[in-house]
Amino acid sequence: MDRDSLIGGVMDHNTSLTDAPPPDTYEGFIRLIHERHGAMSNTYQAIALYLTQNPNDVAVRSVNAIAESCGVHASSFVRFAQALGYKGFRDVQALFQQRLETAAPGFGARVQSLRDGMAARDDISEIGFLREMIVQDIASLEGLVDEISGVDMAAAAKLMERAETIYLVGQNRSSPVVLLMRYLLTMIGKRCILLDASGGLATHMARSMGPRDVLFAVSFRYYANEVVQIVDQAASEGHDVIAISDTTLSPLAKSAKILFAVPEYQQSLSRSLAAPMCVAQALVVATAARLQKGTEAPLIPHVTQKDT
Repeated sequence: MDRDSLIGGVMDHNTSLTDAPPPDTYEGFIRLIHERHGAMSNTYQAIALYLTQNPNDVAVRSVNAIAESCGVHASSFVRFAQALGYKGFRDVQALFQQRLETAAPGFGARVQSLRDGMAARDDISEIGFLREMIVQDIASLEGLVDEISGVDMAAAAKLMERAETIYLVGQNRSSPVVLLMRYLLTMIGKRCILLDASGGLATHMARSMGPRDVLFAVSFRYYANEVVQIVDQAASEGHDVIAISDTTLSPLAKSAKILFAVPEYQQSLSRSLAAPMCVAQALVVATAARLQKGTEAPLIPHVTQKDT
């Protein structure tokens, strides 16, 4: 038994994290993970994070392949499932397969495409790296259609439209997302302020938020401490927080009024920003549509276009 399984009250596979019958739906399983996450060992928390971030991989890959990607022994996945009341990990995997089948048409084609993409990971040539990133970005972008709530999109756009100022915060790998948002929001005439980490002033700048301002935060694992602190502080002061993160287990989740969880695919060097960039752009376009109040498609001015 791995050492981490002795931590957090999970002594062995016979010790259950719940006495109730295990959920028989993907949504119920995810809720159960949220409810029990605080009582899990370090290893089990790592498994829970991986499952919430990589639902498509979990549906189509073997437990050995999943465990290798997660950096945890395959037997820990079995014990994890049993601790939640299932007979084994196959029962959990069936929920993820059911989700993929019911959430999107063409399940067989999607599964085969994903499997072909996984096989391409053995190609370590330059074109192989490109092919791997394209396959994973396509899967991630397709997943947005199933995972992102239209209700949440509308609510976030409404908050952004009504906000006097939109404060933007994202550091390290999240910086490109908020930089793009600053550019686009400025182009549509929406006042925004980027909480720049340089000089250590982001936290101090956040304290100038007014009662009608909104905070838009972006953070992925490993979550920048200052971003988490700014989000928590803004929420405690009554500000609405919209967030993009990689999982509903993100530390931003507890303070965000609206959280867009965009699962990421592990890369050897980095993780792609294609999906979170897409969500950010869509939110700005939706905000522009509300601000422009026209019947035509919303426009974002091209500042580099010369007058004719």
